[in-house]
Amino acid sequence: MAAEWLEALRQIEREKGLDAETVIHALEAALLSAYRKNYPEEGEEEEVRVMVDREVGSIHVYARRVNPETGEEEDIEVTPKDFGRIAAQTAKQVILQRIREAERDLMYEEFHEKVGDIVTGIVQQSDQRYTLVDLGKVEALLPMSEQIRGERYRHGMRLKVYIVEVRKTSKGPQVIVSRTHPGLLKRLFELEVPEIAEGYVEIKAVAREPGQRSKIAVYSRDRNVDPVGACVGARGSRVRMVVNELRGEKVDIVPWSEDPREFIANALSPAKVKEVIIHPEDQSCEVIVPDHQLSLAIGKEGQNARLAARLTGWRIDIKSESQVREAEEGYVATTGDGSDTWTPES
Repeated sequence: MAAEWLEALRQIEREKGLDAETVIHALEAALLSAYRKNYPEEGEEEEVRVMVDREVGSIHVYARRVNPETGEEEDIEVTPKDFGRIAAQTAKQVILQRIREAERDLMYEEFHEKVGDIVTGIVQQSDQRYTLVDLGKVEALLPMSEQIRGERYRHGMRLKVYIVEVRKTSKGPQVIVSRTHPGLLKRLFELEVPEIAEGYVEIKAVAREPGQRSKIAVYSRDRNVDPVGACVGARGSRVRMVVNELRGEKVDIVPWSEDPREFIANALSPAKVKEVIIHPEDQSCEVIVPDHQLSLAIGKEGQNARLAARLTGWRIDIKSESQVREAEEGYVATTGDGSDTWTPES
């Protein structure tokens, strides 16, 4: 039996990739439980321990008893003759359970370390609550709240997703993934742009309206590297790969700047900005644009200005040159309902 136990343990270690000590501790706990269950009259009130020999796989049961000759407590072997057979029958399910628990813990740790990373999965099924995405070792949940509006997930489709959370459950790790998280856009650019992976270009900020439009702010400490050009790629090849993965979501790439005036003006691209007046005390600013650039700066339903506010973290109030002149001449330049102002939360 000793040889069989040892070979079984080694096989478990090889096949499951578990630490040998973890398996042995689980086995010892299971054998102790089996001993107490099958020999209650011997182990009911005694301090008993079970030891598996790591070298030959033999199993020994020891009880803490008083030696009648010395009067001192010592470990006395009390292994029953038929304990190997009983232990094998009783401990089997407990050992398997411990192994499953250890595997779940290993899997949890593996995916917990991947929170904030991008992974590729295969769509399994989709309903009104969530889409199941097979990541190989585990099926991840893509909830409706994390899905891009209008995106369809067909069975067998390969999909890049962003891991936002990993939860411990009795059935193993539950992985929650997203297609809407700003981190997905950032990771996609890291995959496509070598200059980012090598540290020459840094993504400073990301703002998304998933499925519609996004803005990213990029920066390079190396004057010889154009951060925007690096992200766009030759003839737009790199940004096109990102856009294709996001099913046509438009991406604006703008240069980041330490100067908030310059950064805000860049963030409102493709509109041309004439002047930016900042108010640091409340993190707000007034942006003045030429009359013909006003609608472009604001964007359809305020989208461009809204994304610029999120990207920069500044509250942005956009006015045309005509509105500024009218205000200076005593006329009301705004509607008064705040519709010309965009905040990072809007």
